[in-house]
Amino acid sequence: MKIALFGTSADPPTAGHQKILRWLCEVYDWVAVWAADNPFKSHQTPLEHRATMLQLLIEDIDTPRSNITLEQDLSSFRTLETVEKAQARWGDDTEFTLVIGSDLLHQLPRWYRIQNLLQQVELLIVARPGYAIDKYSLEPVKNLGGQIAIASLTGIDVSSTAYREHGDTQALTPPIIAYIHQQHLYKCQDATTKRYQVC
Repeated sequence: MKIALFGTSADPPTAGHQKILRWLCEVYDWVAVWAADNPFKSHQTPLEHRATMLQLLIEDIDTPRSNITLEQDLSSFRTLETVEKAQARWGDDTEFTLVIGSDLLHQLPRWYRIQNLLQQVELLIVARPGYAIDKYSLEPVKNLGGQIAIASLTGIDVSSTAYREHGDTQALTPPIIAYIHQQHLYKCQDATTKRYQVC
């Protein structure tokens, strides 16, 4: 069985995340998703809210194979620990692919015990607008022993940061917007006054 492992900070999850997940469902036998804290980022929103929003995003995906699920217990500060949890759950003979955006390529060599991690998973790189996948970004990872595949899809030019900083709701799906308003999670941009206000 081939399983895609997709952890994301999801602060908040966007339509771009959803597009990637739909594509993964078509390519892999199973897609395991979780919200995670990235040690290289600062987060405004508690992890439990980000996990709930990710669940809402997944529920909004119509896939005939029903092969995607939120696996929040896989979440760990260290990706190697996540992979070890996945191996304990699905077995050593399962092929695991770790899905990351091209914006994370420059961080990879600094990840915890990265060589051990790269021995246990294949990397699938999803192109993100503004973050090139070129020999300069790939070479350090290959030198560490990484087996790399490039996804045949390009992420949508939307980001969680655009929503957090500018209130760009085009990045979000309706269930996520509703949850944010219900829980008063972020400052939203008033489209008329261009001021920030609490939702």
